[in-house]
Amino acid sequence: MGKDLAERFPAARAVFDAVDTGVGVALSRIMFEGPDDELTATVNAQPAILAHTAAVFAIVGEKVAGAVAAAAGHSLGEYSAYVTAGALEASDAAKLVRRRGELMQKAGEERPGTMAAVLGLATKDVEAACEAASQQASVAVAANINAPDQTVISGDPEAVTRAGDLCKKRGAKRVIPLKVSGAFHSPLMGPAQNHLQLALERAAFRDPEFPVVANATAEAVKEAGRARRLLSDQLTATVRWVECMQHAARMGGEGARFVEIGPGTVLAGLLKRIVPEANVVSLGTADEVTKFMEAA
Repeated sequence: MGKDLAERFPAARAVFDAVDTGVGVALSRIMFEGPDDELTATVNAQPAILAHTAAVFAIVGEKVAGAVAAAAGHSLGEYSAYVTAGALEASDAAKLVRRRGELMQKAGEERPGTMAAVLGLATKDVEAACEAASQQASVAVAANINAPDQTVISGDPEAVTRAGDLCKKRGAKRVIPLKVSGAFHSPLMGPAQNHLQLALERAAFRDPEFPVVANATAEAVKEAGRARRLLSDQLTATVRWVECMQHAARMGGEGARFVEIGPGTVLAGLLKRIVPEANVVSLGTADEVTKFMEAA
């Protein structure tokens, strides 16, 4: 993960080194060499994804400088978005997301929860199913609104099961249980929120150089104080990705280009389902980055 970037681009290597120093762990060694079970542990996976994204931006940032209308990131990717906007240094952001991962893991251990992806059902129907399935001591919520027909639900296991069954009755094509260590973006993450807020207040946070569209509200954030508040809220709030991408498209205007940076192409695929006419390129590998940099 990211090894090809580090070998080809000194700017990427510098980011990985800075993140290693920031988190106090040889994270880049785990990224480049594994083992997989160590890399996929929440406390390592979150800063690793951020480091990969920041490394790509360290290369391509100069090419897009002055032309960025807005940035956005899905869940932990919102921290990466603030790195691209100059509000956070990559090393500081990596420390924050590592702490975030620790807090989320602990919250999941104290009150075990789960998540499931609902495919082929409109968001309003998923939300109605969650509301019907929730009881005083057992809740399910729409955690990630990823596309008009793809919503992830989160909460107490029995409530998520009930909500999934109700979604099937309402016409969902599939309900897929997810392998997660907690009920992320749900009220079950509440115990972690105050601790994360404290970490955010202590971090060196600047006003972003361009707006960052927040997961929790889909608003364009321009101030460090508001960014801190919404990143804290994000732990228990729905990731409103459909609204985020619709807002970003409006901000970019006609002919806007979306650039997905970091590992994988998931967000590009979701974008095409939200804004079908969107022009999007994904940059994660050294070859993809090289091609982008060499293009006119």
